[in-house]
Amino acid sequence: MTRTRPLRAVVVGTGHRARTFTRGLAARPGHRVVALRDPSPTRMAFHNRLLAEEGAPPATPWDPQDFVALLGKEEIDEVVVTTVDAEHDRYIVPALRAGCRVVTEKPMTVDAERCRRILDTVRRTGTSLRVAFNYRFNPVHQRVRALLAEGAIGEVLSVHFEWLLDVRHGADYFRRWHREKERSGGLLVHKASHHFDLVNWWLADRPSEVFGYGRLAFYGPDAGERHGLRRDYERAHGSRSAQDDPFALDLAAHDTLRALYLDAEGDDGYVRDRNVFGGPVTIEDDMAVLVRYTGGATLTYHLTAYSPWEGYRVMVNGSAGRLELEVEESRWQPPATTVAPGSGAVHGDTAAPHAGSARLTLRPLWRPPVEVPLNASHEAHGGGDPRMLDALFGTVDGAEAVPGERATATERDGALALVAGLAANRSFETGRPVRAEEILPDLAGE
Repeated sequence: MTRTRPLRAVVVGTGHRARTFTRGLAARPGHRVVALRDPSPTRMAFHNRLLAEEGAPPATPWDPQDFVALLGKEEIDEVVVTTVDAEHDRYIVPALRAGCRVVTEKPMTVDAERCRRILDTVRRTGTSLRVAFNYRFNPVHQRVRALLAEGAIGEVLSVHFEWLLDVRHGADYFRRWHREKERSGGLLVHKASHHFDLVNWWLADRPSEVFGYGRLAFYGPDAGERHGLRRDYERAHGSRSAQDDPFALDLAAHDTLRALYLDAEGDDGYVRDRNVFGGPVTIEDDMAVLVRYTGGATLTYHLTAYSPWEGYRVMVNGSAGRLELEVEESRWQPPATTVAPGSGAVHGDTAAPHAGSARLTLRPLWRPPVEVPLNASHEAHGGGDPRMLDALFGTVDGAEAVPGERATATERDGALALVAGLAANRSFETGRPVRAEEILPDLAGE
């Protein structure tokens, strides 16, 4: 049957990241954002202004208590979830039960119990869930996958992945709700799920056992005192102590952040510019993880959230050679408190002012190394966002991006991306290796 009307979508959570989806859906003729769900009327009004800029009609702000009832009443076809990580399942599950197509921002959720609830709902309903892992759509990462699939380095034996968040972007996770592990799962869930999904996808494999060490080494009150970095304020706005603090965020100096957060504080009390050296902070900022895969390969992963530069290094070792990838998303950050394009608070929108290079080197056995040509970009998360939107919702001109759909992450992929981070978090607590089946037994035999 030919569809005669655009798919009707509701976007749940209207913070900064939601802009990708409200604008992306509004630009596609087969979709229409008809509703927004957020505790802040101010934030929802901001996104309606974005819709107006795209020439789209305004979306209806939904009452927080009526989500389930309104799914049917408003004939919703699609639900896009971009709210606080720990709240994802509250919207994914009823939307799946209502027969909606659901797209959720990463991570899919923050713990094993919520993950099992989502997986069980998918099985019972037979509905569709996609997780917005935009790293899969970065052309650089797709090139790596193609080389591995072609056997360029033979059998993959081990991977090393070093992720460096700089003192602007990394610090931003310690200003906002992400610093509370019960809400974000910590950086190994909220952030590293990107990387665990990418390695799972590259290897076409799943984690079997995980061990890790993690600690709060740089941020938080104790480390701030120890390193002589702490200033005495709770939040930056209105604080004289924060005026010359390079770790402070000036919300009032950036139109979008002011509109989304500072102007919205009276709605829900959310403070977006907390002191990174204040308390409480319950997540780690330095994590070392060892993962063994079912096929025998190993992954060593290190996340540092306080680096002078931002980017990542990946080394893939195989039976016939080695692939080396280095991406410099920001070579350094100046000690400025204003929000510049590419700073941590608006990460991914544009390239950082001090963005560096991207290099991919193939080092075969017994032959000279080869520099692999790259189509590299630092905007829109390495160019992944627009390609991901095409794969999820079709292209802007209305054509269906069928090949890209195969690269989108399913609920199983979302769960497997969680396993390594959740197992590492448990390993931090117990001091022992943790098998993946201890976290999500349902995935052990798949």
